[in-house]
Amino acid sequence: MKRVLLFITILFFVISQNIQAQTADTLSKKKERVRKGWSFGAVPAIAYDTDIGFKYGGVVNFYDYGDGTIYPEYKHSLFFEWSRTTKGSGINQFMYDSEYLIPGIRITAEASYLTERALDFYGFNGYESYYNAAFEDDSDTANYISRLYYRQERKMLRLRADFQGRFFNDKFRWLAGVTHYNIKTDTIDIKLLNRGTPEDEKLPPAGGGLYGQYVGWNVIPEDQIYGGSSTLIKIGLVYDTRDNEPNPMRGVWSEIILFVSPGFLGSNSYSFTKLSIVHRQYFTIFPDRLSFVYRIAYQDKLTGKMPYYMLPFIFNGGNSLDRDGLGGAKTLRGILRNRIVGEDYLFGNFEFRWKFFKAVVFNQNIYLALNFFSDMGMVTQKYKIDTSSVPPDQEYQDMFPDDKEKLHISYGTGFHVALNQNFIVAFNYGLAADKRDGKQGFYINLNWLF
Repeated sequence: MKRVLLFITILFFVISQNIQAQTADTLSKKKERVRKGWSFGAVPAIAYDTDIGFKYGGVVNFYDYGDGTIYPEYKHSLFFEWSRTTKGSGINQFMYDSEYLIPGIRITAEASYLTERALDFYGFNGYESYYNAAFEDDSDTANYISRLYYRQERKMLRLRADFQGRFFNDKFRWLAGVTHYNIKTDTIDIKLLNRGTPEDEKLPPAGGGLYGQYVGWNVIPEDQIYGGSSTLIKIGLVYDTRDNEPNPMRGVWSEIILFVSPGFLGSNSYSFTKLSIVHRQYFTIFPDRLSFVYRIAYQDKLTGKMPYYMLPFIFNGGNSLDRDGLGGAKTLRGILRNRIVGEDYLFGNFEFRWKFFKAVVFNQNIYLALNFFSDMGMVTQKYKIDTSSVPPDQEYQDMFPDDKEKLHISYGTGFHVALNQNFIVAFNYGLAADKRDGKQGFYINLNWLF
């Protein structure tokens, strides 16, 4: 199976390179006002995500365009976010990105403290874990357990430094870096979440929800119940021919990265290695207006044992953030966040992007765009769990169904507003094709998906 998936990825790369070579010479770009010096985009972090609720706070991104000769590329980027959500999430984040601090080396650094009062938790291995929306529906008196039955608490400190440099030529780059995670997990704090809530809207005690049941049944190993720390060392190669990073109209962005997590750099002595292969391709259909893009990603655990709290992450290299998934705003839009969790996985995103309006407003370059997409993904290697302590009652045994894992699919559309090409506010709405993955998702955040 793994060889087949790798072959498909390579096949897409070869075919798309041939098409790209035929279209590259036909492209053109409209003139727009060149930015110089420092510029910034700032918005209140008033947003909405089906998975995390309403967001409030602030986001500021500073860009240094130098003398304007490299616009829309920038010399330095400083990103700050402070925000909270109605479902208990908190983001305290700083990111720095530059190719000019050390000549010839691109540096991406991050310091984040991320809190989740109600992080999605649906078990492991996709369709091999049972999901029943009625358990969270307080209008379903026969089946309701708690609105936060499929939730857990997580607090995470993440520190990251990535470096990229030229390898052979400007299209090939080497990549190296290190990311440290300090993660604390637990059942949700019902008393805290009920504080100040009217009596008829309070959450019922739910025994810790699904996560609490997994802990009680030893499905979650005892030394992982409250989380732990892990450090990832990464090394890889990147092939990048994009014409514009924030929203490419043509080019390729592919990478192969090896992640190594030594046990002596973590709290629970778990060691593992993982291989990530990601291929992204951008095709121009109508110059500077309409494009078709896709991303195919495959991650394979090569050796060792991963603690459960490291499973949901989609590990990325370079200037990309690691994300929770599969499912949610940054991986499979319209599917529940973290619905698909396993040791290995494959996923893809396929999307048309149409810039239907461009203008210069108050000396700022503006464009509006629509996108139409389909996302899909699945677990390709299961996370092994011990269910021997699960009570023999049928209702508990049914929580580990014999359903065979297969592709989880969603589709939808979105709207984007871009300022000076780099600062982009995105609205996306997705529908899940299977009710076992939820119903729908609506997301307001920054930047194109990839």
